[in-house]
Amino acid sequence: MFKREIVLESQPVNEKNILVLASNSPRRQQLLALGGWTFNVLVADVDESQRSGEAPGNYVQRVAEMKARKSAEKSYNANMVIAADTAVVDGNDILGKPLDEDDAVRMLKRLRGHTHQVYTGLALLRVSDGYTVTDVSITDVPMRDYSDEEIDTYVQTGDPLDKAGSYAIQHPRFHPVEDLEGCFASVMGLPLCRLTYLLQQFNIAPESSVGIRCQSELQYDCPISSAVLRGELVKQYKGEE
Repeated sequence: MFKREIVLESQPVNEKNILVLASNSPRRQQLLALGGWTFNVLVADVDESQRSGEAPGNYVQRVAEMKARKSAEKSYNANMVIAADTAVVDGNDILGKPLDEDDAVRMLKRLRGHTHQVYTGLALLRVSDGYTVTDVSITDVPMRDYSDEEIDTYVQTGDPLDKAGSYAIQHPRFHPVEDLEGCFASVMGLPLCRLTYLLQQFNIAPESSVGIRCQSELQYDCPISSAVLRGELVKQYKGEE
């Protein structure tokens, strides 16, 4: 488990910062684009199996770093590789993508009416020397008490079938979450303000106001954006026992 601190006086990056996003997720690509950075997509094929007894935070952090290192092997013209991994966690269980429509219905019934957590691990790898920083965003997600009919209608759209936990927080009609007080973007798969703060430690600044653009794009009045961008809520993840 990496517990490295960011070194501000480390090697500077080139003036033209080219990033690699180690993900084919359209949602992560959409969020990263809000910062105005130049980036390419290079998908990393890694074993995402959870280890026996592995805590959710440790799991997403490890997988994110594996993705970053795998993508870095072919990121010849980039300065920095960004990787992320997201897990929907209810109690002691990580809920992956549903096997079929019946499994999606089961998951949505399990999650409704109470709060679960979404863990998103981040890994930033500097290509020039392999220096890596990892962190984890943990968000409490309160699900509304949606009806069986709403579940059936949503599942029939096909949207839940490629989503961990069988839902997309941003779905405009199903709207599964209410009264969220954490990072909306993290639940989508990329905690953009947290990522922005970490990139700035490498002298890679966004081309646009990330907090404002993220909230405008997602139509979400984020209560923690400013604090995260100041670094007040960003503490490198130390792992779970």
